[in-house]
Amino acid sequence: MTTFDSITRRHFLASAAVAGAAAPTLGVGAGTAQAQAGKFPFPTERTLRVLVTGDAGTGTPPQWAVTDAIRELHGREPLSMAVGLGDNIYEAGPNGTDDNQFATKFEDPNHGLDFPWVMVLGNHDNSAVFPGDGGWLLRGDDEVGYHHRSRRWWMPSRYYSVRVPEENPIVEFFVLDLNPLAAYLPPLFVPYWQTNGQFMNEQRAWLDRAIAESPAQWKVACTHHPYLSNGSHGDAGEYDGIPVPPMNGSDAKRFFEDHVVGRCQFILSGHDHSMQVLEPTIESKGTRQIVSGASGKNSHGKAGTPDRANMYQNFDDVGFMVMELTANSVRLQAHAVDIPTGTSTLEFDRRLA
Repeated sequence: MTTFDSITRRHFLASAAVAGAAAPTLGVGAGTAQAQAGKFPFPTERTLRVLVTGDAGTGTPPQWAVTDAIRELHGREPLSMAVGLGDNIYEAGPNGTDDNQFATKFEDPNHGLDFPWVMVLGNHDNSAVFPGDGGWLLRGDDEVGYHHRSRRWWMPSRYYSVRVPEENPIVEFFVLDLNPLAAYLPPLFVPYWQTNGQFMNEQRAWLDRAIAESPAQWKVACTHHPYLSNGSHGDAGEYDGIPVPPMNGSDAKRFFEDHVVGRCQFILSGHDHSMQVLEPTIESKGTRQIVSGASGKNSHGKAGTPDRANMYQNFDDVGFMVMELTANSVRLQAHAVDIPTGTSTLEFDRRLA
């Protein structure tokens, strides 16, 4: 069982006091991914095999079973890089950049998977009063700081983009931080983090510009919270059946619809502990939502309502996905993992574009 690393009341209040004065967190633009000495390099090949995991950081046998299966696949069909879709350090995020949880819940389980991991911040990574409340946003900065300590972990900022390959890119991943818009403890009293505060306004402006300027064939938004989900957390604007905004993600829904859908071909998200490949909706303007949040926990069969059209969904197993991209195509695989044996079964394998 994962232990909740509690924080003191004094530490929490101190973090809240300085949050409003925090320095702006700027999105790191494309072209920087190749320039980090001491880190595993991003791929240069024209066919990319991208591991997609989410909600992995438990340090428990299910996470190890998934990574055992990933290592076996990587030995047969090498992976180019990975995307980790948040909740990287369960249950409540790290306590500083030297927290041993980075070893026990990331480095150790992923040993041998020696390629860059593009990481997203989740609600559990920003916990304050209770695990997953998303109420201590400065806590996530410890994961940004860990970027400078790990060869694998790639998180130079709370939001950023990566073009792969750097020259003539096939894909650009836009890593977003929507935690201020979807926290169960919203930052109502800290102007910097509020819906129309400095952090989110700068992220909106950066994303609009970055997407418009991207030369990549495939544009992929990477978030922890999904825009659409058949899982128990549900869609943005209806998260967890909460009737009160902004805790229900109403501001996140507006962000997706104003800045992401119709501009990116795919949204990759975690949060729901399941694997889903949803069909685009009228509202999503052709953008396809993919959920891969079962790399450390599963949903034990629990789904949400309604059950919208999908190509694949699994609420019972832990597992991972692989997105294969070329200049002309995108193919997706979903692998379900048996926890006792650490072996995987290929359950979904389809060309999406």
